[in-house]
Amino acid sequence: MKRRYILLSGVVGVLVAFSGLLLNQETFLAQSLFAQKPVTLTVSAASDLNYVFKEIGALWEKETGNKVTFNFGSTGQLAQQIERGAPVDLFAAANKSFIEDLDKKGLIVSNTKALYGRGRITLWTREDSRLNPKNIRDLTRPEYKRIAIANPDHAPYGIAAREALQSVGMWDTIKPKLVLGENISQTKQYAETGNVDVGIVALSLSVNRPGKWELIPDNLHTPIDQMLAVVKRSKHQRQAQNFARFINGAKGRPLMKKYGFVLPGETLN
Repeated sequence: MKRRYILLSGVVGVLVAFSGLLLNQETFLAQSLFAQKPVTLTVSAASDLNYVFKEIGALWEKETGNKVTFNFGSTGQLAQQIERGAPVDLFAAANKSFIEDLDKKGLIVSNTKALYGRGRITLWTREDSRLNPKNIRDLTRPEYKRIAIANPDHAPYGIAAREALQSVGMWDTIKPKLVLGENISQTKQYAETGNVDVGIVALSLSVNRPGKWELIPDNLHTPIDQMLAVVKRSKHQRQAQNFARFINGAKGRPLMKKYGFVLPGETLN
């Protein structure tokens, strides 16, 4: 009887140990599946990135299985949203100064700051427009009655437009003709719809699209050096860093170049 009891106890012990092993394996598998569960990133991005980031985002989603939702707008307004606690994972600003300001306020992950491109500005008109400015000084001519730029109070491309007009001594002359867009996308929409005669817009919104455009010399304004960073309160910091690296990596850089950005480490042709 005693032998049988010992044998039975041994069998029970083995079963308990085996069931514990299975439970541990199931827990490990569940944790692994949870860790690999796709996430959806929220990326606040300057309006000049509308076309290129949608292409880069689609590639990243296909490769990783994660999703990305973009909130495009004026860099200054997006920065204010982050300061107020907006649930953002990654911020791509149209000027590095906005990222640096947020860094000073402790709102971003400092070691994720990275330049991703330098923007350019253009004179843009509709394909069917009889107007075709070749030089920023053409805007003083009487046929240019309404001219759109992004609001320089909070839009880096608007600041660049103002600086360019100031550099050639035209700012005061042009001011009565100006129509201000909330961001560079809205500025281009004003020109596309014919509400203005010409817009000073981003090169990234001019190339690969219908319309006529001329580059404005970059020496007329401060360089539009664009920077991104992971937001500190993000719940998906690892994935946000991965997406930031993807933008600046082998898949993202060719697309940034396609849309006219001067890439980090490169110079103007």
